[in-house]
Amino acid sequence: MEYKCSSEEHKNLEAISYCHKCDIYLCNKCENIHCKLCPKHQAYKLNHNLDEIFTGYCMEKDHNEKLEFFCKNHNKLCCASCLCKIKDKGKGQHNKCDVCIIESIEKDKKNKLVENIKNLQNISNTLKDSLDKLNDIFKEITENKEKIKLEIQNIFTKLRNSINEREDSLLLEVDNLYSKTFFDEALIKECEKLPNKVKLS
Repeated sequence: MEYKCSSEEHKNLEAISYCHKCDIYLCNKCENIHCKLCPKHQAYKLNHNLDEIFTGYCMEKDHNEKLEFFCKNHNKLCCASCLCKIKDKGKGQHNKCDVCIIESIEKDKKNKLVENIKNLQNISNTLKDSLDKLNDIFKEITENKEKIKLEIQNIFTKLRNSINEREDSLLLEVDNLYSKTFFDEALIKECEKLPNKVKLS
């Protein structure tokens, strides 16, 4: 949608920005002057999507009028052109709707907004509590996992020690058994010397 400068002198020039504080559209020339005169005012560039900026003016094509009414059917702000039935302008989108002036619903909307903010705060608190509980559960699960791993390691360490001790015991038992049952190695070596002794004799 194309907007024209609010200045009477430049009313045929295309506006490039909008000052919400002054409620005016500014062409290139006016914007430079406005920035110098009102440095604290924030002028919105019109190359952005105006739907994201509340200018106070209707965004419907060819309306460019102030938003002064509220349509209860569509839950939407609208201007006089949105409501009119003038033939050459066509039918307004809200000409058959339940409409009131903005001031009459302002208090209700503020109360609803406060209620919604409170509900959102409650939801946020509930989510935080749930996340805290989830973190506690995860921490407990992690601790339990480490305990189980440590117990398994201890059991297998004991098993390995027992097996090693049993192995040493069996090996010693075999050595003792063979020492008592069969000839002693020293005796065998002495016997090996006998042929030489006989020969010498």
